[in-house]
Order: sequence, then structure tokens, then C-alpha cells
Amino acid sequence: MKLGARGGPQGQPATNVRVEILRANLDAVRRRIGEACRRAGRDPGEVTLVVVTKSIPQGLIPALHPLGVQDIGENRPLEGLARVGGLTQFRRHMIGHVQTNKLRKVLEWADVLHSVDRPSLALELARDDKKRPGLFLQVNVSGEASKGGYTPGRVGEVVASARAAGLDVRGLMTMAPEGEDARPVFRRLRELAAESGLRELSMGMTQDFETAVEEGATCVRVGTAIFHRVLL
Repeated sequence: MKLGARGGPQGQPATNVRVEILRANLDAVRRRIGEACRRAGRDPGEVTLVVVTKSIPQGLIPALHPLGVQDIGENRPLEGLARVGGLTQFRRHMIGHVQTNKLRKVLEWADVLHSVDRPSLALELARDDKKRPGLFLQVNVSGEASKGGYTPGRVGEVVASARAAGLDVRGLMTMAPEGEDARPVFRRLRELAAESGLRELSMGMTQDFETAVEEGATCVRVGTAIFHRVLL
């Protein structure tokens, strides 16, 4: 595959060497997802890989599409608009915290929001009748003070009110504590989703996506494992 000397503005060169490393890393992650699915008796086609592009040079992002990447994730409203606003060949996921006053900027580019973590944000989304992106409601399963999200006990009422407001609630999202066993957190999110009739689960990052897949993740958010050695 031949690419130009630069993959795009404000980016490092998307050279053939970089692309081949990306291809190998993507193949490895996809293989690990497939193996986790086999262990859990699942179809790998049920799992969407969101490639987290927030930390890589902008010019490398378009090179992902010829490698079969359909979904990319950014975590800042304004930077996301500048970096991926025009890349409509991808489904673009907002995976970070969204301040209510930045929501309009997010809606200019994001197709899916993974961090609807409070009533004020849901209310603002319901007021917008121009764009209704797919939503994941963030749940703070671990109870960590440093993490946002609804408490598990509120999930049922929040899902019901969001649906009543006409929002496109796809599922639930969570993050597991670093350095601890993620399985109980992911398992509890799966149970909460089932109780509310939701089938999609956004959970799992580089350090724990295989466990997340085994516990039912339909969307994993992976960056570091994919860009390892690409940016050297």
C-alpha cells in the first residue's frame, strides 16, 4: 500500500513502515478479541472495536480506514471537531467527559456518545432536535470518587427517563479501576443492562478488553495496544 509522505495536516508521516506496524497491531488486537469471544462462546462480529485516536498525530488517522477500521474515538470536544470532524468515512465516538456548554461542539462531529453521565447532559441532548446520536449512559459501577457516572441503583430510572425523552439509548458504559480485577465491574454492568433491556455494553480498554469481551462487551475502546511502536 502506497501512501503519501504525510498522512494529513499536523501529523507525523503515514509511511509504509508505520502502516505495516499499524496493520500488525490491529491484527493482534482483533485476534485477541476473537480468542476472548471463543472462550465466552460469542460471535466476534458482536464486538465493535473503537480505535482510540486521541493521542496520535492527526495525519495518521486516515491511514486506519484502509486497514478496515470503521470506528474511532476522541475524548475532547474541540480537538475532536478539528481532528475528525471531516472524517465521515468513520463512525466517530466521543469517549470522554462532556461539559454541558461544550455539547454543541460535540454534536457537530460525534455519531456516538459514550459518557452521558448526569441528568443535565441528558436534558440538553433531549432539547436538541437536529441530531440524536447513539448514547451510552455512563455508570460508576466501582463507586470511585474520581469517576463520573450514575450510581448502579439509578440506572433503571435514568434509562426510562432518557427513553421517554426520545433519546437513542444504545446501552451502558463503565471503566474499571486500574490495577484491580475488572471482571466484577464488567459483570455487574452486564446485569444492569439486562435489567433495563439494553444489549450494548461499552467497556474495556487496552489493559482489560479481553475480560470485557468475556463479560459481554459489545464495544471496546482500544488505543495503546494499536499504536504501540507506531509513534517511535
